[in-house]
Amino acid sequence: MKNILLLLILFPSIVYSQSKYLIYFKDKTISKINSLNKSSAIYQEALSQLSERAIERREKVMPADKIITYEDLPIRKDYIAQLENLGIKIENKLNWFNAVSAYLTEDQKNKIEEFSFVKEIDLVRILKFNPEKMEVMHQLKKIGNNFSQIDYGPAYGQLKLSDIPIVHSKGINGKGVIIGILDNGFHWRDHESLVNKKIIGEYNFVFHDSSTAPQPGDSPESGLHGTYVFSILGGYKDSSLIGAAYNASFILAKTEDDRSESHIEEDNYAAALEWMEGLGVDITTSSLGYNIFDDTTYSYTYKDMDGKTTICAKAVELAFQRGVLTFTAAGNEGNQAWYYIDTPADGLHIIAVGAVDANNKVAYFSSHGPTYDGRIKPDVVAQGVNVYGAAVAIGYNAYDYNDGTSAATPIASGCGALLLSAFPYLTNVQARNILLETADNYATPNNDRGYGLISAEKAIEFPNISDSSNNFNINKIFFSQNGIQSNSAEIHYSTNDTNFVTSNLSYDGSLKYYYTMPQLINGQIINFYFTYSDTIGNNLREPSSGYYNFKYGQLNIASGTLKNSIEFNNVLSNNYPNPFSSTTNISFISKGNEIAKLVILNAIGQTVKILFNGVSEAGINTLTWDGKSDRGIKCASGVYYYILTLGGKNYGNKMVLVK
Repeated sequence: MKNILLLLILFPSIVYSQSKYLIYFKDKTISKINSLNKSSAIYQEALSQLSERAIERREKVMPADKIITYEDLPIRKDYIAQLENLGIKIENKLNWFNAVSAYLTEDQKNKIEEFSFVKEIDLVRILKFNPEKMEVMHQLKKIGNNFSQIDYGPAYGQLKLSDIPIVHSKGINGKGVIIGILDNGFHWRDHESLVNKKIIGEYNFVFHDSSTAPQPGDSPESGLHGTYVFSILGGYKDSSLIGAAYNASFILAKTEDDRSESHIEEDNYAAALEWMEGLGVDITTSSLGYNIFDDTTYSYTYKDMDGKTTICAKAVELAFQRGVLTFTAAGNEGNQAWYYIDTPADGLHIIAVGAVDANNKVAYFSSHGPTYDGRIKPDVVAQGVNVYGAAVAIGYNAYDYNDGTSAATPIASGCGALLLSAFPYLTNVQARNILLETADNYATPNNDRGYGLISAEKAIEFPNISDSSNNFNINKIFFSQNGIQSNSAEIHYSTNDTNFVTSNLSYDGSLKYYYTMPQLINGQIINFYFTYSDTIGNNLREPSSGYYNFKYGQLNIASGTLKNSIEFNNVLSNNYPNPFSSTTNISFISKGNEIAKLVILNAIGQTVKILFNGVSEAGINTLTWDGKSDRGIKCASGVYYYILTLGGKNYGNKMVLVK
């Protein structure tokens, strides 16, 4: 009987003679309200902690002169020195939180509370984790496939469900992408599918050294789960196991302590994310989800699953703001009392992954949404039932099947890596939008399967925009079964839905087509579609009906089905995306040319922005808010309301702006 990969079975906690605390400081070397001087020593110190790749990634989503924020500045050394003078050993330094973690006696805690520079002291939460007991499959079952250059072995089905083999067949395999994995350690040198992987760095946040493999005194369970997850994502052994993004590079972090009882400490998770971000990681993935703690006095409740309460959720959001595409397991409590997603799956922009079986049916154990603040979760699903991976506890060449959202997550994050491998210039915001928009439930998202089954093929086929010195290219890859006739690929675009301009697409000689848009007015809506002829004479159109569309000057494309997928409350839609950091779209339906007004209010009811005040068009009217007030000032993070007055009636909805 197969063991189920259910990660939240509770065990008694490890008992320490001291308790571990997070010590938050009141300030850094400069005041938070002061602007950062790029020539200052503190700015340069923070910059020196970033690799060139991390800087390049940040510059894709942050202004070039503001890639260092207050959160990045180092903790004051004199504060740390005063703690160390009390005999306190610092465990983790969390620059993003202006905090350090340390084990404290009651006497030390009392003394620290008297320091004027200490803001607060919180007990570190001990998060429950239960690694699976793996059961070896003694005989490998070969499964045929249509892509002869790779024999996937039993892993073929789990990848095929998310359209990964066809992407591999085009030479897209994760090359050029760096993925960070947070788990309970890794036996990557001890398994045939992983021994030759490209490891950029590894760190053990439990023992504080550079080995994520088991060490003297470690638990026999250490690294089994991490190795299994790693193999699903990055493994490669012909005819035995092929991972979703097998040619990517990896950064490995051991964040769980498996000795006696399994647990992870929140500061380890946050410290690992900060470390990976500085090394230049493109994607982070964690197959972990937590809510119950050693001392239930400090347990989270469903109310805390709002994306901004737990340290884990806040840390992944800070990573996302710096350009990292983040994934995590939704949780395995769909059939238990908790029922909902765990943290950090509640994060604002993290892609929470649920589990389905080989028939794309939601697994009984897969955790559900929504978040406490009403956001849809999980975001996507992938196969998490009967997922094949490395069983290093049995041997160097052993494999088995297991279940869990932790098994689905490396498949989903692998799809993200394939997308970035095909289009390295994409920002994490673009990539996230594409992955959600091309999932199979995008038109009707719900809290069981989110936006649906993730598809590497559909994501890579979806057009995207690149910006080079304000020259905007529309980029496209075609996965045509019969190939494309030379010079037949064309783009047809219009600014008014009627007069379409037709132009040939340029071809890079390998796989990608592109078209450089002429200079237009920023904010102008562009509708477009593609046509081409395949090698057997079929004339094809993408999309088959409707259009793709985007606003000139912006990088995100919507599909022609977007208007049909808007959730309308009679007249007014739910804005999308929500939460948002740069722009969000609001739509309403009008019976004809009617006087309409749409205003944005802050949480206390003050008018922030009059978004529309005029005569509507018949049908769907779509507006975009850039998060700025009528005076052009960027609004603060928080809850806002949008109120539509139409036909003598008022309609309203809530949205969340995050920076």
